[in-house]
Amino acid sequence: MLSNTISKSYWQWQGHSIAYTVQGEGLPIVLLHGFGASIGHWRKNIPFLAAHSCRVYALDLLGFGNSAKPDLPYSMELWHQLVQDFWAEHIQSPSVWIGNSIGALLALMVVTQTPNLARGGVLLNVAGGLNHRPEELNFPLKQIMGLFTNLVASPATGELVFRWVRQKERIRATLEQVYCDKNAISDELVEILHIPSLDPGARAVFSRILTAPAGPRPQELLQDLDRPLLVLWGEADPWTPIKGAKIYQELADQRDVTVIPLPQTGHCPHDESPDVVNQAIVSWLSKFSN
Repeated sequence: MLSNTISKSYWQWQGHSIAYTVQGEGLPIVLLHGFGASIGHWRKNIPFLAAHSCRVYALDLLGFGNSAKPDLPYSMELWHQLVQDFWAEHIQSPSVWIGNSIGALLALMVVTQTPNLARGGVLLNVAGGLNHRPEELNFPLKQIMGLFTNLVASPATGELVFRWVRQKERIRATLEQVYCDKNAISDELVEILHIPSLDPGARAVFSRILTAPAGPRPQELLQDLDRPLLVLWGEADPWTPIKGAKIYQELADQRDVTVIPLPQTGHCPHDESPDVVNQAIVSWLSKFSN
């Protein structure tokens, strides 16, 4: 499979193995995946960016992909500490942080809370939090999500529910909700998401993240923004609707923020429309070549 051509190394962080990859030379950029994804989700982007004067780093966040899956409290702050330590050991030069979904929220945290690590950020369909906040859900959905979370967390039902969730058919059905171009939902993509779910500890991670705190709000983080941002947003995303781009668009007149809506594209633009996304990123990165 194409994703197997991505060579991975392993780094020990707080006693846990973290998978990462490095390709290319030039401006350092760091790719941060979304929930349930991994380095492989960037397989259509890494070679292109590496071929355009970028030193591309991508890592599997703790709990995902080929990284360790310990049973511990997960949070945006935990991953923020992870990527800070990764940067300090492997990069040590201000970088461009690129993320999708919760990876985009993490990238925004790096850019605004630890700006010494960042030259800028590229955000693709930014999540509003690691989880929905209670006030963001209507009453029926709040009840359904609460029931589902309890079932996953329960020793009696959790394994059965998780086995159902990780079935390839369920993964494909979920992707069909959030990908506008169904041709982009390949067997390879399903495998990229399915295989890590078979690892010991995967269910505990899933349960922990469902009950984790939402983390900082993008609105709060943006108050401290002093680095350039490129915001790419698939207009057909039902999980993080395009209306979420409004807070970034409102900053465009005051700060170095560029917002580009992507028609007929869903939650994962980098994988669904890689040619458009790759070219948009490379064009925007030219601002750092001076």
